[in-house]
Amino acid sequence: MEQDISLIISQISAAPPETQDALFNSAEKELDDGALSLILESQPIEKRIHLWRTLSLNHSVAVLTEMRSDARNSIIQNLSPTELDLVLSRLDNADLIEWADYLPDEIVEQALGLIDEEEIELFDQANEYNDEEIGRYAERKILILAKGLRVRHALRLISREASNPQPTIYLVDKHGSYYATLAVSQLFNAPLDQPVRELADIEQQPIDAEMGLLEASELIEHAEYDCLPVVNEHKRLIGQISVRLGMSIIREQYEETLMARAGLSESQDLFAPIVDSTKKRAVWLGINLITAIFASITIGLFEDVIAEVVALAVLMPIVASMGGIAGSQTLTLMIRAMALNQVSAGNLLSLIKNECGIGALNGLLWALVIGLIAGLWFQSPLIGAIIALAICVNIITAALFGVLIPMALDKLKLDPALAGSVVLTTVTDVVGFFAFLGTATLLIL
Repeated sequence: MEQDISLIISQISAAPPETQDALFNSAEKELDDGALSLILESQPIEKRIHLWRTLSLNHSVAVLTEMRSDARNSIIQNLSPTELDLVLSRLDNADLIEWADYLPDEIVEQALGLIDEEEIELFDQANEYNDEEIGRYAERKILILAKGLRVRHALRLISREASNPQPTIYLVDKHGSYYATLAVSQLFNAPLDQPVRELADIEQQPIDAEMGLLEASELIEHAEYDCLPVVNEHKRLIGQISVRLGMSIIREQYEETLMARAGLSESQDLFAPIVDSTKKRAVWLGINLITAIFASITIGLFEDVIAEVVALAVLMPIVASMGGIAGSQTLTLMIRAMALNQVSAGNLLSLIKNECGIGALNGLLWALVIGLIAGLWFQSPLIGAIIALAICVNIITAALFGVLIPMALDKLKLDPALAGSVVLTTVTDVVGFFAFLGTATLLIL
C-alpha cells in the first residue's frame, strides 16, 4: 500500500495539469480515505484544494477527516460559503469531534446549526470528556440489546441496521450497564429461542471512558474483538472503540513525540505557508538560542584554560554528545511511561535509583574507554583522566534529570515531549562543560 501511494504521488506530481485529475480519480476508486488523504497532503495547497474538489461527495468529507488538522484547514479556509455549508452539513458527531479542536468556534457553531439533533446530542456527550480521554472518541452508534432477549431479537436488530453493519452487539442490564460482548457471527447458526447471554463473552472487560488515550490504545491493540465497549463512571455503556482507532492513536502519539523534539506539532502541514511556518519555527529556534547561550557562557568562564590547552576544545563536543544521548534515552523512556500512567509518587524514587544506577555503570564504562582514547591521542594521562571524570559525571546527571525534568514539566502543565529535550540538553551541556573545564582548570592551571 505504501509503495502504491508513493508511486501515485510521483505520477500526479510529474504529470501535466490536464492529466492529474484523471490520475487522482483513478486512485479514488482503488484506495481508502486514509490513503487519499496522504496523497492530498503531499501536494502544494492550490493543487491539493483542486484535487479535493474532484472527489465524490461520499469521499470528500471522510478524506478531510482523515487528514492532519493543518492540511484539512488549508482546504476549509479556501471553500466558498456554499461549499462550506455542504461539507459541514455532512458531518456526523465523530467527524465534528475530530475537527472541533482545530477549527474556529464560529465554524463549529455553524456546523452544529446544520447537523441533525441526534448528532448534536452525541457530540455533546463526547464533549463531556477532554481530548486526552478515550471517551471523547468513542463511537456512539452501536448495537445494544437487553441481556434477557433471545437470538431472534438480535437478528431483528441486525436487519434494521443493515445499512450500518456492526461486527459486535453489546448486552446491557435493565439499568443500561454493560454486561457482555457478543460477536454477530455467533448468531447465525444459533437456535432462534436461545438466550443471547448464553452466546456472549461475559469475560470481556470494558474500557473506562476516562482512561488516557495511549493506555486505552494498548488494551485495544491486544483485544480479541474488532471493537471494545466503553463505559462511564457508573458502568453505563456509552459506545465502542475500534482497533483501527486504537492503532491510529498509537501512530499519532509516535508522530507527536517525534515532531515535538523539533518543536513541531503532529498536525504540521508539509506545504504550510512559508510565513506561518517561519513564525512557528522561529520561536523554537529562539528558545534553542537561549539555551545555547547558557552553554556558551559556561565555556566562556574557562577561556583561559581552553587557550592554554587546545585539546580541551577538541574534546568538548564528546562530553556534550555523550550526556545528550544518555539523557535522551531516559527522557524517551519517561515520556512513554508517563503516557501509560506507569509513573507515580510511589515508584518515582525507585525509578530514579534505577536510572542513576544505569547511568553510573554506563558512565564508568565509557569514561574508561574515552579517557584511554583521549590519553593516547594527546599523549597526556591527565587529559584522559579529566575527560573520563566529566563523562562519568555528565552521564549520571543526564540519567537523573532525564527522570526529573519530564515530571517537573508535567506538574507545570507543559508537554514533556515538546520542552523536555531542550531543557535536558541545556542541563547536560552546562554540567558537562563545567565538570570538564572546571576540573581542567583545577588540575592544569
